[in-house]
Amino acid sequence: MGMAIHYQLRSTARGPKQARDLVAQLRERALDLPFERVNEIIELTGSACDFQQHEDQYAHRWLLMQVPQHVPDPREPARCYAVIPEHVIAFSCSPGPGCEPANLGLCRYPATIEVGPWMQRTIRTNLGQWHWASFCKTEYANRREHGGAHNFRRCHLAIVDLLQHAQSLGILREVYDESGYWENRQIVAQALGMACV
Repeated sequence: MGMAIHYQLRSTARGPKQARDLVAQLRERALDLPFERVNEIIELTGSACDFQQHEDQYAHRWLLMQVPQHVPDPREPARCYAVIPEHVIAFSCSPGPGCEPANLGLCRYPATIEVGPWMQRTIRTNLGQWHWASFCKTEYANRREHGGAHNFRRCHLAIVDLLQHAQSLGILREVYDESGYWENRQIVAQALGMACV
């Protein structure tokens, strides 16, 4: 997959206004960081939250492709179902050349979904809070044509700084940083030693 930062956000926000305020605070922090671009917040409800309801050229398609949560079937735990949110409040930001966009926000999901191709049944999603799970691949920011190690470091650290702000807001649930920086606050040699092709 390549060097990336994976992250999950959770909030016990009582409603859309509180969730919107939290996402707005994250975006405000992003505007203070060295991101190449920070997009406006989008807010979608109902079928508009499903990326398949939009054309391939839809500006927020990649963001919406990342919003489904996967829940296991209680009868067959090895089987999972994608749950499309009912409400999305999110924004995208571009760390820099060669880096994937980082998508951040909060989504509200239905309490139950209907599953089964032949015998329909209802299962609980257990997604009672506002959720977000995404990743940002930073590896290609390290390529020579994008600025090499300096660009990689800038892009990667901007995302880490934004996630630290999410942590200060109390909405960061988990981070997995393939470079190891989140855990030890040092850019490991492996991350900077990648071939700058």
